[in-house]
Amino acid sequence: MSRNLKTIINAKIITQQEVLEGYCLTFDEKIISLSKEIPTNTEKIDAKGLYLSAGFIDIHIHGSNGFDVMDATQEALEGISKSVLQTGTSSFLATTMTMSQEKIVKALENVQNFKAQNGAKILGVHLEGPFINAEKKGAQNDQYIQTPNMELIAPFMDIVKMITLAPEVEGAKSFVKHLAKNYPNMLLSIGHSNASYEETKQSFSWGISHATHIFNAMKPLHHREAGVVGAVLERDEVSCDVIADLVHIHPSFFNLLYKLKKEQLLLITDAMRAGCLQCASSEIGGQKVFLSKGEARLEDGTLAGSVLKLNEALKNFYEYADITLPNLLAMVTSIPANKLGLKKGLLEQGYEADVVLFNQKFEISRVYLDGDIVFQC
Repeated sequence: MSRNLKTIINAKIITQQEVLEGYCLTFDEKIISLSKEIPTNTEKIDAKGLYLSAGFIDIHIHGSNGFDVMDATQEALEGISKSVLQTGTSSFLATTMTMSQEKIVKALENVQNFKAQNGAKILGVHLEGPFINAEKKGAQNDQYIQTPNMELIAPFMDIVKMITLAPEVEGAKSFVKHLAKNYPNMLLSIGHSNASYEETKQSFSWGISHATHIFNAMKPLHHREAGVVGAVLERDEVSCDVIADLVHIHPSFFNLLYKLKKEQLLLITDAMRAGCLQCASSEIGGQKVFLSKGEARLEDGTLAGSVLKLNEALKNFYEYADITLPNLLAMVTSIPANKLGLKKGLLEQGYEADVVLFNQKFEISRVYLDGDIVFQC
């Protein structure tokens, strides 16, 4: 851990409210101050006009650089953690797939036992499936879909921070209510769901408070059946995330989503093992995936996650939405941190010194974790 006092100068510092110039950020392992005064006895780091933000948080990523969370090896988690630094991602939820119970358990045990090295921090696990609806399985393998149950996840409640499930399936009501009551900081999300508008609204009263990759793998918005999408967009306190790769949803919806959800909207990648690589084919959840023009699809044409980088998601969203930089960056910093109940994602005194420097094209220059530089371009 770093013990040397560092001060970043000449940066455009993105706070929650504004972009500050003429200020400097001083930190060791934690952020010490954000002020116009440069402390004495500090290492000065000249940002040369780059933007400075809290480190990015990705709550939905399956893999990167040829590795996948479901590989269930320390090498895979290390490989993912190190590779996503180039995207500005300083922490993430390791996201599982609907596979056999044995493979899910091994993946969970692997995260539980992971000893982080020099890569992005693993905040815990996002369990995407196996408690989903086969009618909206997407790239999930319906052979392994299960009824929601505590037996699978009970040994891993220290690391499971988010669960995506279909609330309309048998057993979901009692499952969600139990989790909401006993694990209030767990993010319970509707996804891979064919729930009606009424069923979705009812699930909010049980404890569902989020929607996974809005519009995708869920009952769509229809003028005679508002579906999952209609219920989510209507409820102010329900958040959602979006894959802003210009493939999963048309970019014209970026601005609409922001206008409706504002501080309840997050950006994710849903990236698979081909993320941060250049290749023509890959796999996800044991199924072959073909890659072309930024799209990842199964053999039957089904979208299968993405190869999106989080800094690219920011660039895409900023291009198509009427949004300020502070509000944009909140979608990958303070908002996901708040949803997970974590004191992260802000450039404020006492917060972890996880920070990122990038240019106006959202190209990453440097990443610091706990005050130490871990990536430099």
